[in-house]
This record gives sequence, C-alpha cells and structure tokens, in this order.
Amino acid sequence: MRREGPAGATSAQHSAQHDVLRTEFEFELPRGFVDESGTVHRNGTMRLATARDELIPLRDVRVRENPAYLSVVLLGRVITRLGTLPDVHDGTVENMFASDLAFLQDFYRQINAEGHTRAAVACPHCAESFEVELAGSRLGES
Repeated sequence: MRREGPAGATSAQHSAQHDVLRTEFEFELPRGFVDESGTVHRNGTMRLATARDELIPLRDVRVRENPAYLSVVLLGRVITRLGTLPDVHDGTVENMFASDLAFLQDFYRQINAEGHTRAAVACPHCAESFEVELAGSRLGES
C-alpha cells in the first residue's frame, strides 16, 4: 500500500525531497575583498570540498615550499562566487585581508565538518553535560 502525503506525493517522494544534500553555502566576509577598481566584495558562496580539492593543492610547488599556503590554494578551489567578481581563484584569496582569510578558514572547517564545530563537554564541578561551539560565537571568530 502506498501512502500519499501532501499534494498527492507518495511517502518515498516526500522523503526524497527532504534528503537533498546541500553543497553550497553563502557567507559574508567581515571586511571584504577590494578589487583593482576599489570595489568591495563581501557576499559569496563556498561549496563543499571534495577529496580532489584537498589532494591537488599538495602537488602545488607553493604549498610544498610553504605548507601554510595550502589553505589559500584550497579556498581558491571551493569559493564559487564572491560579489560580482567574474572568477575566484587562489590569487584572489592571496590578496584578502587576514581577518577575511581566517573567517573563510573557519567557515570551510564548519561546512566540511557536517555543518558544526560543537563538542560535548561536562562541567568539572557538577558533571552536567552541555555543548560548546569550538569556532567562536560567530563564524570566523576563534
């Protein structure tokens, strides 16, 4: 027997609609990227990283010479939109303010760690359990 849900949809159709994987996430930079013409770009979109996104930068000479450059190359691969810029790449990320880079690194960790950076802890005095946000109170704050 097939059960019908809202608007005549079957249970399977209704369930499939709720199991859609979200792969892109919008963000707003704390300061914003300033392009060559002086325009500030704050709003953007980042997609989930793939294994390939994390492996390819390891072959990059800049990353081999300076491992800290890994996040710049990686973010250049997963940021799909930033303001009205026609293209976002590692050169774009390289020229961002340090606070925006830190924000994007935290944002990357959050969306690629199943959407949260929370940890279950217990109070050392009363033993009550609760969760804490490891990435700060807002995205980008550590």
